Amino acid sequence: MSLSTASNTPEKTIKGKDIKSESVLKSPTSLLLITGTLIGFNFPLGKIAGEANVSPMIWALLVSAGVCCLLLPNLLFRKQLTVPKGKTLRYTILSALISFVVPNLLLFSVIPHAGAGYTGLMFALSPVFTLALATLFRLKTPNILGVIGIAIGLAGAIVVSITRAGSAEAPELIWIIAAILIPLTLACGNIYRTIDWPENALPDGLAFWSHSFAIFVFIILLIATKGTIPISELSAIPWIAVTQAVVAGLTFPAFFRLQQKGGPVLLSQIGYVAAAVGLITATFILDERYSLFTWGGAGIIAIGIVITIISQRQKA
Repeated sequence: MSLSTASNTPEKTIKGKDIKSESVLKSPTSLLLITGTLIGFNFPLGKIAGEANVSPMIWALLVSAGVCCLLLPNLLFRKQLTVPKGKTLRYTILSALISFVVPNLLLFSVIPHAGAGYTGLMFALSPVFTLALATLFRLKTPNILGVIGIAIGLAGAIVVSITRAGSAEAPELIWIIAAILIPLTLACGNIYRTIDWPENALPDGLAFWSHSFAIFVFIILLIATKGTIPISELSAIPWIAVTQAVVAGLTFPAFFRLQQKGGPVLLSQIGYVAAAVGLITATFILDERYSLFTWGGAGIIAIGIVITIISQRQKA
């Protein structure tokens, strides 16, 4: 009896770990925190790339390439790599353009001018735009507590924007406007990916093919504008480029799972998490400096994140 009990214990432990790991990947709250944190690292990495004169288009191409390189072996191993057709093909094309090509070009163009921390905080506006569009399209919206969390996060973002725009180091108006366009395009992508999600489609497959098409678009744009694909620009910061590719590869499997399980409004709130992470990393890694009022706004955003998590747990 004792031998039998001993032999079963490791198996139960392993199964327990598998179940726990699986539950984390199925929990909207966990996916929200994981995805938002990973996206938050894009801002300081993009700032370093800009200072190294890497073009925004090459850096955006690197992000999509990182996703595809990390997802491809997994899809092949699980025999889940199928060529998209019909509605799925349409989804991957439009998702790539709305969700990745336009927002990433805006993001990596704005960061060198507005700063990593400030650009990251613009992500905190995406929940408000997404909530408005979700209401317009009559999609699932959060409960009262969730709406309060979004409103508090918006208040924090407004405080940060006002303090940043009024500082001596404020960027030119055109870059502030471009930064505001980032959450608007993100909101459009959040809504589209929900209303047109192909039936029985796997999140990893959609992520892979959407970014594959994004790579194709970036290559066409580079050839049209520069006449070449200047990959050599990445040689100036090879380890930063590798880090960016890995971060992107880890981000989007979680991102599409969160889209599927949490809906567009919850997904949009990764902007709050990303904003907080971006501000902290920009301060401690890039030595960017922000006023106490800016940090106060970030604190208000953090309160919004906490209320959002509490709202999700109540719904669960």
